[in-house]
Amino acid sequence: MILITEDVWGDELAALGDRYPVSYRPDLWQDPSKIRQALTGVQALVVRNRTKVDATLIEAGKDLKIIARAGVGLDNIDISSANSNGVAVSAALGVNAVSVAEHTVGLALALAREVIPLDSDTKLGHWNRRAGVELTGKTWGLLGFGATAKSTAHLLRGFGVNILAYDPYAQPMDAELKDLNTALVTAESLFSNADVISIHLPNTANTVKFIDDRAIAAMKDGVFLINVGRGEVIDETALIAALKTGKVAAAGLDVRESEPPILGELETLPNVILTPHIAGITNESQSRIIKYLAADIDRAINGERLNYAVGNVKSFVAQL
Repeated sequence: MILITEDVWGDELAALGDRYPVSYRPDLWQDPSKIRQALTGVQALVVRNRTKVDATLIEAGKDLKIIARAGVGLDNIDISSANSNGVAVSAALGVNAVSVAEHTVGLALALAREVIPLDSDTKLGHWNRRAGVELTGKTWGLLGFGATAKSTAHLLRGFGVNILAYDPYAQPMDAELKDLNTALVTAESLFSNADVISIHLPNTANTVKFIDDRAIAAMKDGVFLINVGRGEVIDETALIAALKTGKVAAAGLDVRESEPPILGELETLPNVILTPHIAGITNESQSRIIKYLAADIDRAINGERLNYAVGNVKSFVAQL
């Protein structure tokens, strides 16, 4: 049996229903106890980022062969427990990188030209023309140099920006750094030189509140800050304070400390654009992800080698 606990669906998954029983329960992620009860006889568990696949849940899945993650972040899955219980984890890492990169650059352009506030103001009948900011000639800092950061750097080549990257796990001689005209620097150097900073980091012990009041103080005045990694990377209290003073000119946040967030001060600030964790979700990326996961599910059930298996994730960027 295949159990789907979130809103993951597509033609390839539907086709698996011709060969295996498929239980599509997109709201089941809200109740871990019910997931554990539903795991009897389940060989494949399909999740996004809301289902907490911890050791207790994995151990309840006596027949589990594969956990298929529709997305790139792996912080909701206890991969060590899966490995020790002989359960494969499949994630089509990097498949949605283009989608995330386009959203990242889109947020930067919208912030630089004040698209959202000007749209709202103009629709009220006003005609308040004011100058925006060009990206050309600016310095862009990438926090993390995984798949989404590299895809963002690729898109930025046409904007004539200087690109810096911080990632302690990246190799200085990485050919992609040269190909993407990206300089590998320290976090301090990136903070002090970047006009735009985009975050492509997962939620790990090393990255929680990586962007705190000290990090923000080290940034250039009037920096644009974009987060398409994980919300836990930013201390939102520190960010709010910086947005009010103008230290951070504007922020584009696709991810939050808690999701969905409780309405608060960030939602009231005019220099913030908020999107509901959809940077990697496009029709094209979801089609690719479902296709690859469905193929790996079929392989796992039949005892074959997976194409997108992941092991213990120890790196700073964890493939984001």
